Amino acid sequence: MAERLQGKVAIITGASSGVGEATARRFAAEGCAVVLCARSEQLMAAIVNEIEESGGQALAVCLDVTDEPAVKELVASTVKTFGRLDILVNNANALVPGMLADHDLASWRQSFAIAVDAPMLLMRECHAQLAANGGAVVNVSSVCADLATPGVAGYSAAKAALQSLTRNAAIEWAHEGVRVNAIVIGIMLTPATTTAIPDAAGQEATGRSVPLGRIGEPAEAANAILFLASDEASYITGVELNVDGGRAVELNAGTADWEE
Repeated sequence: MAERLQGKVAIITGASSGVGEATARRFAAEGCAVVLCARSEQLMAAIVNEIEESGGQALAVCLDVTDEPAVKELVASTVKTFGRLDILVNNANALVPGMLADHDLASWRQSFAIAVDAPMLLMRECHAQLAANGGAVVNVSSVCADLATPGVAGYSAAKAALQSLTRNAAIEWAHEGVRVNAIVIGIMLTPATTTAIPDAAGQEATGRSVPLGRIGEPAEAANAILFLASDEASYITGVELNVDGGRAVELNAGTADWEE
């Protein structure tokens, strides 16, 4: 079977761990040259080295995705190094917790800076290349955009805005052949999750709360991103693909038991 992204070039933000790292590795395995973006130069260097040792092409760029000049330079250096750009994956993430009644404005704005401002900047700067190559954008959202939980109002609102941005960009760029989609992920076994839920018992209990009965793996999100970025999704744009173990479609009926 031919590699699904052979000859293509992708920028992936938040690529030093978790879903971003899994996506970079998956894309590289499918023949894509990957540009990893994150703040941790050391973590990215190790990933790039492993990709290159496996015969892939990879480049690490350490930057703040909300820094407009840095984003411009990222796109320019990607094209200079690899000659083109076909795919953008906006995965950089920051969950700034805080109860709404006393949530400070700086924290609120930080959520939007990472989840909305940065994707907008990257999409704008990548647009010319994506339009020239019939490219694709995949934005990584969260079930928090549609489901409420205490303490993450800023994050939830920002992710909802990201999904709105996805739909608008899909319509604006459709006539240029640029597809823009989002995946909406539930809880994944990322470093952030293991930090928040360090013990195995807590992780198992969290997994049992998901309809499929477990926490998701970053590779499972990466597989969905790969599909939406590939030509297999050539007639799909403006969608929000849930990768959440069934969380977003479950109706909690309390203690009712309809099973016989």
